[in-house]
Order: sequence, then C-alpha cells, then structure tokens
Amino acid sequence: MEEATLSVVAIGAAAVAVLALALAVGAQLRLARIRRDFRALAGDGSTDIARVAATQNHRIDRIGAEVTRLREQVLTAEDDVRQSLRNVAVVRYDAFGDMGGRLSFSAAIVDDLGDGIVISSIHARSESRTYAKGIVGGASSVTLSPEEQQALAAATKGDPRSAVPSTKKDVS
Repeated sequence: MEEATLSVVAIGAAAVAVLALALAVGAQLRLARIRRDFRALAGDGSTDIARVAATQNHRIDRIGAEVTRLREQVLTAEDDVRQSLRNVAVVRYDAFGDMGGRLSFSAAIVDDLGDGIVISSIHARSESRTYAKGIVGGASSVTLSPEEQQALAAATKGDPRSAVPSTKKDVS
C-alpha cells in the first residue's frame, strides 16, 4: 500500500504544481498589463508611483485652471453679445398722404438690454429729414412718434415682424 500512497501523493503534488503554474502565469499576465498601464500613465518613463501621481495631479490642476479661464471668457463673450446692437426693426410708411411708395421709415437698433438708437427719415416731395433718438432701457427721453414706438417695440421683442403694421405702415 505504500506504493499506492506514494502514487496518490505524487499525483496530488503534480496537480498542485500545475495549479501553482497556472496561477503564476495568470499573475504574470496581470502584472504585464499593470506595467503597460503604468507606463502609459507615467508617460515620462518614471517608475516612481508617487512621482506619477504628482504629475497627474499637476496636470489636473492645470486643466482646472484652464477650464476656469475659459468659463470667464465665455461669460465675457455672453456679456458682449447682450450689449451688441443686434435687435433691429424697420417700419416703412407714407409720412404724407399724397406721397406714394412708403419712402419714410423709422428704424430701431437696440441691444438685449433695450439700449440703442431709433433713426427716422421723413421723406417729402422736395426734401428728406433724418432724426436720431437715443434709447436707454427701452425708453427715450425724447417723445417717440407712433412709427418709432412701433419699430422700438418690434426691436425690443427681437422679432421685426412682431409689430402689427397699419394700412399706411409696414415692418420690413
């Protein structure tokens, strides 16, 4: 029976050796993947994990500072856009009943805050007069004509077609 016991022990030892070999190969493959990932993370060939972590933290801090700077630039650009004179509306009309062709007009040009200008040109048979009136906060310190008010209302709404034209005026 001793031979049988030795055979069982030998087979058990061989099985344990095969299992140990499989575990060693698996551990070696995992270690190779970790080393590859570490080299990719280090980038500079460093083998010190503390140095790699410090480098990554420095990169993250730089990216955070860049994001903050870009956020400030976007806010500045948004403010610039709000203050740009980009809302425009034109009302064309006949200033005098005997003149055809709706050659007179009032144009409102304002920013998102309602600041800007209203320009009116009154066309008569022998002359044309042009007026400009400043607009602050959607209102003027000078009395606006109905056509100027219509153009300003359309421009402050941001839709040049929002004013309802009468029979003698239209919004262009």
